[in-house]
Amino acid sequence: MNVYEKALEIHKEAKGKLSVELKVPLTKKEDLSLAYTPGVAEPCREIAKDEDKAYDYTWKGNSVAVVTDGTAVLGLGDIGPKAALPVMEGKAILFKQFGQIDAVPICLDTKDPEEIISIVKAMSPGFGGINLEDISAPRCVEIERRLINELDIPVFHDDQHGTAIVVTAGLINALKLVKKQKEDITVVVCGTGAAGSSIIKMIHSLGVKDIYGFNINGVINQLHDDEYDFLTKELSAITNSKHVDISMSEALKEADVFIGVSAPGVLTPEMIKGMKKDPIVFAMANPEPEIPYDIAIEAGVAVMGTGRSDYPNQINNVLAFPGLFRGALDVKATKITEEMKLAAAYGLSSLVSDDELKATYIVPDALDPRVASVVAKEVSRIAIEQGICKK
Repeated sequence: MNVYEKALEIHKEAKGKLSVELKVPLTKKEDLSLAYTPGVAEPCREIAKDEDKAYDYTWKGNSVAVVTDGTAVLGLGDIGPKAALPVMEGKAILFKQFGQIDAVPICLDTKDPEEIISIVKAMSPGFGGINLEDISAPRCVEIERRLINELDIPVFHDDQHGTAIVVTAGLINALKLVKKQKEDITVVVCGTGAAGSSIIKMIHSLGVKDIYGFNINGVINQLHDDEYDFLTKELSAITNSKHVDISMSEALKEADVFIGVSAPGVLTPEMIKGMKKDPIVFAMANPEPEIPYDIAIEAGVAVMGTGRSDYPNQINNVLAFPGLFRGALDVKATKITEEMKLAAAYGLSSLVSDDELKATYIVPDALDPRVASVVAKEVSRIAIEQGICKK
């Protein structure tokens, strides 16, 4: 059987990937009296007097809701909330395995941003954090920003920022290998949706000054702001500083780095050969990248990353979100800030020592047991420094 047939079989046999387990005994009448009525009334009274006691007496402080509307499932598109459920279950088990966090998949049968915001706000008392997942752009940005402003628990859209954190970590280490400085490079980003927009913003925060952003309509140019949605306008302010209308092939002649979160086949060997010395390419379209790994290496790529697990340097979000939420929950952070995300990227990059660093190893393995704790430590440190913790 191939991987798809095997996956279908294990999902059918197990009937999903999640179950609920008890943390207290429930085998005799006394257990029932303590876990439920009448004993349960006492923690209820304590929480009624001080709502923050929910962190002490319930699972709130270690729980995350994984919320989607199924409109932008990776590699599948708008498949609806029921079809998105296996992916949300998968996200939940990654939270548990790598961050020891209890996560609940919640698939909403609405595409209305206002309804999604309202529903998430209404259910938020039962969770310590909200992980938004597979919601199409630019709606996902609007939804996330509103929820960040209107809730007092961490809200994070992983498709945007998880990808950006791991890309940034990989870029930090790739630049060490090719001996280039972040302030001196030019980066071309192909795809400016959820992931691409966040990548552009994060590498800009990192210190990259010269960035070109490309989408299906061509290069982003501030001179055309009247044609753009709010997200593209934000990107136009920090990209294409010369305000030129050029093709991606032309832009790549100035570029040290190509980052793709778009579609298969958009990057050719000829484009790579036209890039500056020791080009870095992160081709992350899934399941087929912007250029196949072997062809990119043959064309002269110095450091190559993809979104696939069958090649080196997998840009995998599991390197970011479990540790990010672990750190935020540990200190009862009220939000996840840009500084916390950048700290996560630096923490992740630090796990590859100078002695270990090579073209085929710029980010840790997805199963590296050190990852979540190191990312969590950096995230919680910044949250404390910024004074955004309830703890």
